[in-house]
Amino acid sequence: MSDSERASYDAIIVGAGVIGSAMAFELAKKGWKTLNVDKLPASGYGSTSNSCAIVRAHYSTFDGVAMAYEGFSYWKDWSNYLESEDERGHAVYMQSGTVLFMLEGGHHEKVLPLFDQVGVPYEVLTNEELRERYPFYEHGTHGEPCRPEDDRFWAEPEGELVGALYTPDSGYVSDPQLASHNLQRAAEAKGGEFRFNTEVVDVRRSDSRVAGITLSDGTEIDAPVVVNVAGPHSFVINKMAGVYDSMNIKTKALRHEVHHVPSPEGIDFEADGLHSSDSDLAIYVRPESGNNILIGSEDPACDPQVWIDDPDDYDTVVSDEQWNAQVLRLARRMPELGVPSEKKGIVDLYDVSDDWIPIYDRTDLDGFYVAIGSSGNQFKNAPVAAYCMAELIEAVEGGHDHDAEPLVVTGVHTGLEMDMGFYRRNREINPNSSFSVNG
Repeated sequence: MSDSERASYDAIIVGAGVIGSAMAFELAKKGWKTLNVDKLPASGYGSTSNSCAIVRAHYSTFDGVAMAYEGFSYWKDWSNYLESEDERGHAVYMQSGTVLFMLEGGHHEKVLPLFDQVGVPYEVLTNEELRERYPFYEHGTHGEPCRPEDDRFWAEPEGELVGALYTPDSGYVSDPQLASHNLQRAAEAKGGEFRFNTEVVDVRRSDSRVAGITLSDGTEIDAPVVVNVAGPHSFVINKMAGVYDSMNIKTKALRHEVHHVPSPEGIDFEADGLHSSDSDLAIYVRPESGNNILIGSEDPACDPQVWIDDPDDYDTVVSDEQWNAQVLRLARRMPELGVPSEKKGIVDLYDVSDDWIPIYDRTDLDGFYVAIGSSGNQFKNAPVAAYCMAELIEAVEGGHDHDAEPLVVTGVHTGLEMDMGFYRRNREINPNSSFSVNG
């Protein structure tokens, strides 16, 4: 192909997970000619497909709560947001609500003032009210989280929960991969293009500006803007672009397991259950189709962390040790659970930043942007993060100095001001981060 015939776009987006697909939609709505490239066979086929897809707002910073609360409105009005049809139908938002179990000195003490400041609706439930609404939960506290091989794990409860913080607008998305496909179709309806089974091997530059990408078959595609939304492969793409070392906050891939167990006999958890966050036992749960319960880990210090150097090569088999730990933890909170003999679950990678807060930013390479460090807890924020990134990209490409004067984006639905400087690449590690995940 001659230089005059080679493909060129206004923006190339590396990755077609839920955030990458949402970014294509938001840029396409602004009239940008976009191309998403992904090495996998379909949108949302990677870590997005295995996301717990939980939509909740109990973050430990104002900016985290504000973005999550803005995101609620997108999911609650999903079909209208998309402005398009999908032959597979639209993902469904299951507004089950959330309970955050409260402990003395616990996470809720940071969250409640932020909910008041942002305007998130909530109720504080006593243990008696918690028992009336959700009788399948017991209310003991068990001290510092530990593993079943520790004798403390089997000790009687030390005390009782303070109660629970209930947020009625939260919940989870029924099918995270379908949500990504919905966004792909929405972007395509606006002119966006997608290429799958397509691997990027180089991010090209011309002087101090990005020039485009090179694919594994040698094809070169040009664009003045390239956005890294590659999930667990984000650090690989940053190294290709030569920006990895210049970023103060970096990302890496973390192996993670989520498990599925049948609901206790006589309990319709799929219909009557909800998302629950339990820092006392370091797990979170939500209903799963087939009247199952999904169990995720909140990454307590006692659990091993398995960091992955090559995101294309890791152990994808559910481990006996982590299965036992998470299922037995839930059995302490849900005594009627029972422990099935058959292990069911999924193993995938999180794209984790140094402080578990995503990086939504430009980089030192002009025209090269990142929306990374988001796996594990940013599915819920995909539409609003994409909107904010589209605003940031357009502002910076228009001459705004985001490093000197961080862009503030006003939420479409809530009117909340979201300071994009909070997510900058060169921030210091945020001490208010929970350094964990909750879907």
